[in-house]
Amino acid sequence: MAHTMEIMRADMTHVMGNLQRLMEEHHRQQQSYLNILETNQMLIESISCIMENHNAAMRELNATLTNLNETLSSQQQQQQSTSSGTTTPHVSPVASPPRRSSRTRLHDSGKGKAAFKQPPTKIKCQIFRLDSYQQLLSMMFAVHEINMNPNVLGNMTLGLQVYKTCNVPHYEVQGALHLMTESSMAIPNYRCRGRSIYSAVIGSSFSTNSIMVANILGVFRYPQISALSSISLLSNRFKFPSFARTVPSDKEQSKGLAKLMLHFGWTWVGLLAVDNDYGLQGIQPIMEEIIKAGACVAFTEYIRLTQPDRNAPHIVKVIKESSATVIIIFSNDAHLVDIMSEMLKQNITGKLFVANADWSMSNLFSAGSFSPILSGTIGFFINNRVIPGFSDYYTKVKPSLEESWVNIYWEKLFNCKFLYEKNTTGPLDPAVTECTGAESIDSIRESFAYTSSFRFVNGFYAAVHVVAKALEDLKKCNSRGANSNVRCEDILNFKPWQLLHYIRNMRVTLSSGRELYFDEHGDIPAAYDIVNWQLTQEGTIEQVKVGSYDTSSGQFLNINASQLLWSMGDKETPRSVCSESCPPGTRKAAIRGQPVCCFECVPCLQGEISNQTDSVDCLKCPWDHWPNIQKNKCLQKTTEYLNYEGPLGAALAATSILSSFIPVFIVIFFIGFKDTPIVKANNYSLSCLLLVSLSLCFLCSLVFIGYPQPENCLLRQAAFGLFFAVCISCILAKTIMVVLAFMATRPGSSLRRWTIPQVSYMIIFICTLLQFLLCLTWLSLVPPFPQYNTQTKPGLIIVECNEGSPIAFWTMLGYLFLLATISFIVAFLARRLPDSFNEAQFITFSMLAFLSVWVSFIPASLSAQGKYTVAMEVFAILASSWALVICMFLPKCFIIVFRPDMNSRDYLMRRERSV
Repeated sequence: MAHTMEIMRADMTHVMGNLQRLMEEHHRQQQSYLNILETNQMLIESISCIMENHNAAMRELNATLTNLNETLSSQQQQQQSTSSGTTTPHVSPVASPPRRSSRTRLHDSGKGKAAFKQPPTKIKCQIFRLDSYQQLLSMMFAVHEINMNPNVLGNMTLGLQVYKTCNVPHYEVQGALHLMTESSMAIPNYRCRGRSIYSAVIGSSFSTNSIMVANILGVFRYPQISALSSISLLSNRFKFPSFARTVPSDKEQSKGLAKLMLHFGWTWVGLLAVDNDYGLQGIQPIMEEIIKAGACVAFTEYIRLTQPDRNAPHIVKVIKESSATVIIIFSNDAHLVDIMSEMLKQNITGKLFVANADWSMSNLFSAGSFSPILSGTIGFFINNRVIPGFSDYYTKVKPSLEESWVNIYWEKLFNCKFLYEKNTTGPLDPAVTECTGAESIDSIRESFAYTSSFRFVNGFYAAVHVVAKALEDLKKCNSRGANSNVRCEDILNFKPWQLLHYIRNMRVTLSSGRELYFDEHGDIPAAYDIVNWQLTQEGTIEQVKVGSYDTSSGQFLNINASQLLWSMGDKETPRSVCSESCPPGTRKAAIRGQPVCCFECVPCLQGEISNQTDSVDCLKCPWDHWPNIQKNKCLQKTTEYLNYEGPLGAALAATSILSSFIPVFIVIFFIGFKDTPIVKANNYSLSCLLLVSLSLCFLCSLVFIGYPQPENCLLRQAAFGLFFAVCISCILAKTIMVVLAFMATRPGSSLRRWTIPQVSYMIIFICTLLQFLLCLTWLSLVPPFPQYNTQTKPGLIIVECNEGSPIAFWTMLGYLFLLATISFIVAFLARRLPDSFNEAQFITFSMLAFLSVWVSFIPASLSAQGKYTVAMEVFAILASSWALVICMFLPKCFIIVFRPDMNSRDYLMRRERSV
């Protein structure tokens, strides 16, 4: 077994050795194949370069031949003209062969239609912009600063190549392709050299041009850094993966402008933007932020660049007719000239403009003629920190004896002219002086040409430092971000996309102390100065910094309100609203068909308040509170009930107490005259019981007065019902006994046995028992209870007794009506019975008065509210009790006191005989 294992191990060693030799042979063949491919690639590149040089030489030869043909043709025409003998010029009708150039010529097809037959004319840069040259100087200074710093790139030198594009879009694209292919003829995805000498592209200054260039550079992940292109579309990393910028995005500026508007309470604004990518992309976020914050846009207009007058008459008409006081303008200063001139022409004032960063620091409108319409303008401007050392570097720039950019810049800056040999023969404009080169920049530091050219140099200066810092990180393999394990590259041989990784993740601190870095969209933190256009004593306009907007700090918006001056020096902040604010106590109600900022103020409903301005909804007060007159605060409700402290309650209580003594006095009076015929004839015992119950009826009204306690609510209606049931039962018993006594006097009548006193007591007991059972059932099933009534009288809490069951209450009262009605009917029928002291008439009147009072009580109680409902019932109790006392006992007391002759047996006997 061991021998077998050794043989197998030897075989495996042999097989592994053969496999290793085969892999080495394959590797050598693969390396040879790669060498062949590289050689072929070099041959192809060499052939391409040769062909390119050949094509260039052929183009130069064709141009030379064309010029020679034109010269010969011109000479032949001159000879023909001389031989004709005429002195006047002669133009040959035979056209010379067309010259191949870049000029565009229109060919007439004979049908009135023009067709493009040749390439477009090459555009020449004719305008020298001071600010562009200042930006170039800032980049040159940054390169100089970096190369002089031994801590950046070590012993390597940073260079700068400028491509003149005149801000023309196809020149921008041509320049980008030239930087990528490094040949005169742009060939996409091809480069003569193996590695580009350019690390990154800085540009373009215009957003539209940057979009075109970024679309090309993004395919190859070629780093592009713009110092002025602020359009928000360029933040799309998916569309523009290699784009970054050292200027804040317009989206952040738009958010800041919207916050500025809301800070001053401007909720009704107009929007005006230039009709290109910059304006459209800039105004859209402002509109979104305005709407998101609850404000409204009165109008949106665009400056039409295709129209000669920029659509100024229409725009000014809209501004004039709009109720919006504040107009946000997203444009540059050049496109606003026609608009402002038209407003000045129509003398439109009272409008406030909010400027974006592109024209907020413009001196184009500093003239005093624009002050009536532009003074008070407020806007954002890119934070323009001073670059240390740049002023000294700038002042060292001096013109030369030969024509150069520096000389042209010098001429523009000092409004002079250098006299070179080629233009010394021509006369010099008297308004223009000759440049000497010794002019001092200190003499023009406050001039418009000097100050305006420094407005945007920081972005270009920062862009160079961004590239240098990325190269430094690449050299030191200092990677940040999510891809921190990226492979280190050679600083002398790297691909553009490799540098792009370091640009995205770099952090650099500039000499001004500002820290610069890019977010995931390639944008830097937004930092703006807020400037206010103020009228000077000389009548001109100057821009004064009054605040800042910085997204990198905790407090975004910071404004010094004391420095603000609005239109024509006014200190009061202007208002721009569609509808005035709704004061506390009202709420906003939308107007149909109008934006949400246009509303009307509606007073809060009963029981509701609004304690803030522009409240959308009113708040309901707690149940025990009520709004004040202004409806901006809830106050404690006043409780109302029939109390003893009030005049009404005190009067009723006093009347009840005093009235209760009257029946008692009558009882005492009757006791003293109980043996007299008139007292005996009217059932002395029933009269005393009736008087006692009437006294209790007077006193039961006191239970209705005072704070409704649970026991008061439980007993007051039952006491009232029972006491009156006893009273009416006594009167009914009296009436029935009168009838029975008269009928029992007939011969052979069997009713004599019913005239005994026990019958009357039985009647009283039965009638009272029924009322007692009714009240007991009521109190057992649905007893009355105290409650707080907040619905009857707004602003008051009526403390009252809830009767529990209205049916039980009206049943109890109806039972009293039934007893009184029966008594009234029986007494009315017995009023003419032959009796000397017949009480039937008195009972008739008393029941009639009783029924009249309580019938009147029904509508009165239903119409009364609060404590007056209780007062009406107390009054009905007192009135009906007094009616019984007066009608039943006043005549008897009158006879006893004032007519004692009628209270004698002889008088009764004589009356009976006469009857």
